[in-house]
Amino acid sequence: MAEPTAFERELQTLGVQLRTLETEYNMYFAGRSARPPVQRRAALARAFRRLDRAHVESAVQRFQFSTLQARYSSFGELWDRGVRAREEGRPGPFVRKPLDPVVVHPAEHLIHEAAFGDPVRQIDTLRDLYEALMQARRDAGLGIVPFHKFANLVREQVQTLQARHPGDDVSLRVSLRDGRVNLTARAIKPSDEPREGER
Repeated sequence: MAEPTAFERELQTLGVQLRTLETEYNMYFAGRSARPPVQRRAALARAFRRLDRAHVESAVQRFQFSTLQARYSSFGELWDRGVRAREEGRPGPFVRKPLDPVVVHPAEHLIHEAAFGDPVRQIDTLRDLYEALMQARRDAGLGIVPFHKFANLVREQVQTLQARHPGDDVSLRVSLRDGRVNLTARAIKPSDEPREGER
């Protein structure tokens, strides 16, 4: 396997930092932190601006960076709305309706779940699901599936279930059971809340 380029390493670092920032904002909105992580967010914004000016020949790397950048921008808008709502004493955008309850087998560990109406329009949600599944496969000593093959699989699963259940969304779950990594899909009633990537 080829060594990652400097830009690829920068992208990996950006992804980790964005997930860390998301966790810290979630802690703030859940009341477990007194202040929003303003300094960490400013540092991440500077990193995005610096990489945005970098020359990138690879279309794949440019797409990966653009995806991260769009995700950061989307989160930024939500965080700002959440902070304003909290300061004004209003319910913010982080009050979400949960997905339909799922009965999980006692021996099964749920790692990640995402709801899709149209995976093509929900690239951030699709990328999060992919990263969760690939991390679980790495932890289990399994190989990595290329993103485009995974995206095609998800699209086919969603189309198949929506053909059987018109008007429904599709929930995909990454779980670990008896040491095996599973990706399962089921039809669910769509939520009234906008799906990520469709706001």
